Amino acid sequence: MLMHPYLDIPYSPRLAHFLGGFDIYDREESLGEELAVYDPEHFADRKILIDRYVAKRFSSLSYRHKFLLLGVLAEALDGDGDVFFDVLQHDPFSHSVLPEGWDEMKNPKAFFEDMYVLLSER
Repeated sequence: MLMHPYLDIPYSPRLAHFLGGFDIYDREESLGEELAVYDPEHFADRKILIDRYVAKRFSSLSYRHKFLLLGVLAEALDGDGDVFFDVLQHDPFSHSVLPEGWDEMKNPKAFFEDMYVLLSER
């Protein structure tokens, strides 16, 4: 059984794990303002966001963790696009907050498709 890379529990990747680098909870004035200048609807900005806030964290994982995590993303991309709207929705009971407006993306699947392509190239 593959264990979580930082905790002593079994590794069970979820689609939301790709968004960890964008979590601005208690960092609204620093990371939140930094992310606010980018528009996740535009490819050039998405590429910067993915390179800076996802790929760095992704590169620190073992190839087994990467394989499983990309498998979760590939499976989600093969399904209907509703899962992407769901993962971006704000949960008032969660200790995780995405930048303002991200839950209103018109095409969140495109964001995750670009993420899959860019991470697969690495």
